[in-house]
Amino acid sequence: MIYIEPNILDRINKWLTPTFDADTQAFIKDSIANNPKDIQESFYKDLEFGTGGMRGIMGVGTNRINKYTLGKSTQGLSDYLRKSFPNENPKAVIAYDCRHNSKTLAKVVADVFSANNIEVYLFEDLRATPELSFAVKHLNCHCGIVLTASHNPPEYNGYKVYWQDGGQLVPPHDDALIQVINNLDYANIKFEANDNLIHYIGKDVDDVFINASVENGSCGVSQEAKDNLNIVFTSLHGTSITAVPETLKRAGYKNVHIVKEQEVPDGDFPTVASPNPEEPAALKMALELANNVNADIVIGTDPDCDRLGVAVRNSENKLQLLNGNQTMLMMTDFLLKQWKAEGKIKGKEFIASTIVSTPMLNKLAEAYKVDSKIVLTGFKWIAKLIKDFPELDFIGGGEESFGFMVGDFVRDKDAVTSTLLACEIAAQSKSIGSSFYSELIKLYVEHGLYKERLVSLTKKGIEGAEEIKQMMIDARENPLTVVNGSKVVKVEDYLLSITKNMITGVENTIDIPKSNVLIYYTEDGSQIALRPSGTEPKIKFYISVNDNLESVEAFNDTEAKLESKIDAILKDMKLN
Repeated sequence: MIYIEPNILDRINKWLTPTFDADTQAFIKDSIANNPKDIQESFYKDLEFGTGGMRGIMGVGTNRINKYTLGKSTQGLSDYLRKSFPNENPKAVIAYDCRHNSKTLAKVVADVFSANNIEVYLFEDLRATPELSFAVKHLNCHCGIVLTASHNPPEYNGYKVYWQDGGQLVPPHDDALIQVINNLDYANIKFEANDNLIHYIGKDVDDVFINASVENGSCGVSQEAKDNLNIVFTSLHGTSITAVPETLKRAGYKNVHIVKEQEVPDGDFPTVASPNPEEPAALKMALELANNVNADIVIGTDPDCDRLGVAVRNSENKLQLLNGNQTMLMMTDFLLKQWKAEGKIKGKEFIASTIVSTPMLNKLAEAYKVDSKIVLTGFKWIAKLIKDFPELDFIGGGEESFGFMVGDFVRDKDAVTSTLLACEIAAQSKSIGSSFYSELIKLYVEHGLYKERLVSLTKKGIEGAEEIKQMMIDARENPLTVVNGSKVVKVEDYLLSITKNMITGVENTIDIPKSNVLIYYTEDGSQIALRPSGTEPKIKFYISVNDNLESVEAFNDTEAKLESKIDAILKDMKLN
């Protein structure tokens, strides 16, 4: 029989008290007898807030998503709202995605808020995450919650908290809230709803949000150009079906082909191994449809519609998937061109990205004479910049993991407006005899060819978490000195807040919040970053290399050389 650690057993026994319902207690007793390893995994720790909120497997236990873990977080948030806004009547808005139990869990969250005398606006059915961010400000709420696990497997769900500005929770509120939640006992949760305080919302907010998306994502493309663009779209069984098709329609796009097999929201995601637009396999059906209808562009969104994958026709007229960095660069450059043409760049504008995204974004900022701000991984940090720099105008920003935000009307990555923007770029490019892909290569000729690749190692369970922890410790205690024959000249340690020049030994302070990230810079311009995922049991390695691109014609050879260089780096680091 598997031995259960005494401290874990203590945590389990607390859930065998009258605070918890009979079904929960019966499940725990059965698991102790028949699945002791699983019950240990379910109780060995509390779910933590990571880069994208709290995300985990659904089930019984402190390390699982269930009515008690979400109830405790919501009770803590209710108490924190009362403390933060002592002279106001706090209001909250709640949305949820297509995942199993999302609707039920969203009602639990609404019940707890209302039981604490907090007015609640609850979406009547599933909605996209960016609409939740928009609704927080639109409805003058003090906070927002979305129930989603983004692109995680079907057994997952999650809980993301948004503050008054429509952005996700950031310091000092995140640490303060966690402290309040940790000091609560499960017996403190108020589950008895005050239904008079729960208001159901839907089309009234949808219309305002979609109109705002059209306004922010439209870039003056002619109707003729829109009519000539052929689009394939897939929602990958997620929430984007509630917003993207209507947004494209209102923006004037008529040739939109939706992948019917993936149109209906379904938490099992039956047609894909993973509903992640970063994975080429997720867009397989969309690409097949695109070839059948001769589409110019393919777009797929993740289940909660905050990230998008894009495929376009390459120089050989074959559909090619772009990575998140490429999409971000094209969207940012397109917005910058528009702002410049309209005379709106006056030296008080900025674009933004993250420390593990392409360094090429800084080249765009220099070319257009705008500020470039680089923050920690997680879109909440980009949204925070808007609040931190009210004297500056935010143009747009993105990250390598397929997220982008257009302007500041939504304060999170937004696949609704970004889908429209991608279509605007494709339509405008085609109308001048070019293409999305050709315009990307021209960017590389102008600013240098940057190639990035992400390698993720999955390490599940207690043992996996320890293994990831040890890998980061080893990387700190024994830093790389040479990578693929090129000397490491600088190391940035965001956990210790130190950047060290490896040639001179001089150390300087990194003035952004701490995070468990290491970045190596080599003599030949390569960058290697490593970090544990904040939402999945993975450790991630981000490789970036670059070279000058002399001409459009030299693209394929230069790209192949850089891909080989990345292969060599991965081999040197024993990652392939």
